[in-house]
Amino acid sequence: MLIYKIFRADEWAALQAAGETDGAPIDVSDGFVHFSTAEQAAETAAKHFANAEGLTLLACDADALGEALKWEVSRGGALFPHLYRKLHMTDVLWAKPLPLADGAHQFPEDME
Repeated sequence: MLIYKIFRADEWAALQAAGETDGAPIDVSDGFVHFSTAEQAAETAAKHFANAEGLTLLACDADALGEALKWEVSRGGALFPHLYRKLHMTDVLWAKPLPLADGAHQFPEDME
């Protein structure tokens, strides 16, 4: 199953340059890298990235992240994937722009 991470342009650039990251400031503060499922990603974008431009959507294989990935109760009682280690470029299956149009982020059609 694919899970998704949204990064701002500087966060995505830092991951590409370093090859690994502890994530966005909220990830560092919480002690894990926040991910969303395909069903959760749009609400995550609306809640945490409202009107933000220049975002990138990353897809990772949940199974490939192994035991460092924990499914924990979060927003609305739903289980969210949380990565308890650095995110590596080698974890990223693909990265695509997440453009903003008419106040909403436009997600790729080929998400699970």
